[in-house]
Parts: sequence; structure tokens; C-alpha cells
Amino acid sequence: MQLFQEENYFLLRSILTSIVFFALLLCLSTPDVNAAYRYDDPGQGQTTNTTADTKQTQKVEKVDPNPKNFTAEQIAESAIFVYGSRPLLEQIRRNGLERGRVCKPTCDVPGKTEEATYERRFVRGVSSEKDKVRLDQKMPTIEYSLIYGDGRLRGIINGAAFTPREDTANTFLSQQRHSVDSLLRYKENGSTINLVGREKKKGLDLYVLNLVDKDKTTTRYYISAKTLYVLWLEYEEPGGSAGPLKYVRRFLDHRYAQGTLVPYRTVLLEDGKQLQETKILTVTFGIKLDDSLFKTPEA
Repeated sequence: MQLFQEENYFLLRSILTSIVFFALLLCLSTPDVNAAYRYDDPGQGQTTNTTADTKQTQKVEKVDPNPKNFTAEQIAESAIFVYGSRPLLEQIRRNGLERGRVCKPTCDVPGKTEEATYERRFVRGVSSEKDKVRLDQKMPTIEYSLIYGDGRLRGIINGAAFTPREDTANTFLSQQRHSVDSLLRYKENGSTINLVGREKKKGLDLYVLNLVDKDKTTTRYYISAKTLYVLWLEYEEPGGSAGPLKYVRRFLDHRYAQGTLVPYRTVLLEDGKQLQETKILTVTFGIKLDDSLFKTPEA
């Protein structure tokens, strides 16, 4: 019976997804009558061959400010639907357990990488800053836990509490802040989004969105115009006297887990050099987690 319900559910999602894409295509083929959503285009409405040649030339530009592009909110909301829809994400991903492995710099060269296994438990709050997260990492020589809650990050090692180093804390918080989940929960987090434009890279047709959170931190998202998957994001971090460091986080191997879309493989690059690869082995949503998991010994 459960299998039959799941088959019906995924069939329904496939139909709904097709309807969304059809609606988006219909919007593209219909003249835009709302000036509030229109980019400036002094050549709009002309039908001469010269205009056609000009438009053909514009296709080689990096960003195409097309007057028929969607608004940032339309693109973000459509992506949220593809990832599972806001109500489903809130219901299914209210808590969960994720297990996987982390390799530095890559998992593709056995014996030449620094590798760790991890377990990540979380309880979803009304916003990301209200979330509870516990990350347990196990390496060949050390095991420790990082616990995030009440806006603070704490650690446990050998049963005793410790204060994480600044670089460790920054890495953890960066993974939280610059993530797909931040886009999927942009309204709940009070973030603002704007459409940078439409871009083509390596044969991919992309929507480019900027997200600015309440701390004025910016993340740029590259979203497939074909699938509405987030393919990668970019952000900068202070780099000292050498200037800011540019990071790229790529999302690959997208699969559905309990009706919600999950990238099972993530690659992080710093100034073009691969730093880390994360692979999810299993993920389960909607499980009961004891509140004591998110407390340190002194709490």
C-alpha cells in the first residue's frame, strides 16, 4: 500500500512539475504587460532584419537582460516547487539525519586524500538562525562534535565541551549561510533576492540570482533554466592582505529523498582550486531526535 501511495505521489509531482514548466514557457511566449517586471530595452517592438541581427549578436554576451526574463521571486518560487514545494519542505524536512563522507581535496584519489565520515542531525526552526544542528565527525586520529543552537556554535571532544577554533567555526557557519537551503528558505530568513540576469556558461542556460541575508552577506546562485536546479553558488570571504577569497560550491547528483530534491554530491573550490568534496551516503527526514543531542556537557 505504501509503495502504491509513493508511486501515485511521484506521478502527481511529475504532472505538477510539467504544469509549472508549461506555465513558465507560456509566460515567455506572452508579451509582458507589467512594466514593473521589465528590463529597459530600447529596441523592443522592432521587427526589422537589422533588429533581428542585433538580437542574434547580443546572444554572445555574458548576461542577457531579456525583457521576458522572470522576476527573481518567480524563479526562486519555481525552484522551491521543484525541490519539493514550501509546505512539503517544511513538513518533511522538519528534522533529519544525514550520513556521509568528506574528502580533501577529492574522493576520487584513494590513499591521497584526508577523509572523514560524518553524521549531521538537525531540527528545523522558524528560520535558519533558529535551527538546531549537530555535526559529528570521525577522522582516523580524532572524533569531535559541533553543535549549533541559539545562534551559538559549541563543540564536544572526548565528552568535554570546547570552543571551536575560528577557522572551524567559520567553515561550519559558511556551509549553513551559503547553501541551497538558504535560497529555499529566503522568505523565512528575511533575505532579499534580485535577478542579475540570464547567462550561458559551458552550454548551460542559467538564471543568476543574488541573495542578501539579514547580515548583508551576499550569495550568488546559478540556477538551470531547464531544470530549475541550483547548479552552483558563489560567495567571497575575507582573505587578509591578499584580498577576498572567492568560493564556488557546486551541487551534483541530484536525487529525490522522501519527495524532496537533494544534491548527494557537493564540491567546494577556493579561487578555482578544489578544497573539499562531500558525498551523502544516506539521508532520512522526519525522525525523532532527542533534545539532549543538541546540548553540550555544561548546558
